[in-house]
Amino acid sequence: MRSAGVRFLIVGLLVLLMFIPLFFVGAVIDSRANYSRQAVSEVGEEWGGPQLLSGPVLVIPVEGPVTRTESRDVTDPVTGQVRQETYEVTEIRQKPSIYILPEAFAAEVDTATEVRSRGIFQVPVYTATAVLRFGFDTSTAAGWLADGERAVWDQAWLRLSLTANRALRGEAVLTVDGVEKGLEPLSGGGRTGGILAVLGDPRGADAYELRLGLNGAEELRLTPVGRDSRVTITSDWPHPSFFGAFLPDGPEIAEDGFEATWTIPHLARALPQVSREDFDGIARSDTAFGVRFFQPNDFYQKAYRAARYGVLFIALTFLTVLLIENRTRRPTHPVQYILIGLAQSIFVLLMVAYAEQIGFGAAYALSAGATVGLLTMFGALGLKLGRRTAVLAVMLLLTYGVLYLILRSADYALLAGATLAFAALAGTMYLTRNEDWYGPPREKGTGWFSSGADKESDDADPAPR
Repeated sequence: MRSAGVRFLIVGLLVLLMFIPLFFVGAVIDSRANYSRQAVSEVGEEWGGPQLLSGPVLVIPVEGPVTRTESRDVTDPVTGQVRQETYEVTEIRQKPSIYILPEAFAAEVDTATEVRSRGIFQVPVYTATAVLRFGFDTSTAAGWLADGERAVWDQAWLRLSLTANRALRGEAVLTVDGVEKGLEPLSGGGRTGGILAVLGDPRGADAYELRLGLNGAEELRLTPVGRDSRVTITSDWPHPSFFGAFLPDGPEIAEDGFEATWTIPHLARALPQVSREDFDGIARSDTAFGVRFFQPNDFYQKAYRAARYGVLFIALTFLTVLLIENRTRRPTHPVQYILIGLAQSIFVLLMVAYAEQIGFGAAYALSAGATVGLLTMFGALGLKLGRRTAVLAVMLLLTYGVLYLILRSADYALLAGATLAFAALAGTMYLTRNEDWYGPPREKGTGWFSSGADKESDDADPAPR
């Protein structure tokens, strides 16, 4: 079975077979990535976790008449019969509160990051200082009172929702027109934390300022609660990933950090300025925005891409071996192709294993060097390629060099991979332009699956009838 066409077909089937070891390699990478994410989540939760600041909101309790119908048994003094009599009772009870959002809301959040370790994994966490400045138009509350209702102004309070109170560190100070107000934890019984301050009568107050120190990890978000909201986040983290309902106006990102500003009018958010219903849940789920402290292009992402492109580079190696030994008397056996493919599949595992210990660059150089050295030695000693071994070595060096560039740049990975595949196909078509795909007549005792037994030649004289 020495025809070039058949050999190409069998090598193609062997390439497809290499999807199996690459699948298991991908499963191992996925397991390690999940372990890494678990470590990141645990360290982040211990430090404070992802933070979402929602508010502030001015809450004004409301009292009003509530009429209910009651019944009682009445005995007729003449007949002695018992009848049921209904009557109405009016009481003053607490009614749904009035929720007022700020008119102008300005937030300045400055974060300082550091890297914490859990085993072999590193987790970026941050310490943030948030300064919130805002004010309320309390004159709008009267229009939300029904007949007989009154606003209990001296019991008005301010609320700011947080992801978790355990993240609060350092100062937590609220001042109203320069006068400090006491803060208390918000105990709503749910998973959302927060702080509150009993203000007394807020009418006539103009300038509110809230300063908070808090810890967090992975991400930081806010909600645009103001009629006009302006939020600025600065950090020393050089790899921000902005996300949420709104993107910043024009972030400035440099090697030493970033600064991003959001300017959001009230028409861009689906939140009423004044309401008898609490819209904090909608604000948190639909309007929150912020930044993730992103670790770009980590080695698990690189390993995923290496596994996805693995079949392409295995195919290039198979093709190179097939072309440089095409006219030898000792063609490469399918088992030898499988060994080559397994070596290149294990390369991805080596890269991940060493990258967890010594970093991606050194791990890639060590793993690629070991794989290229092994396959070059196998080409010389196992495949008996002779001087053609140098061609295989050059191709392997070029392949792993291109793979390194693909893994380093996620944006250009597809471009590089597609170009390499096209160039390989074009080169193969050129080198095989004069190939006799049907091959010469089969000889005795040759080919991949020949048993060595003598067989009749195809051109032997037929037996006499």
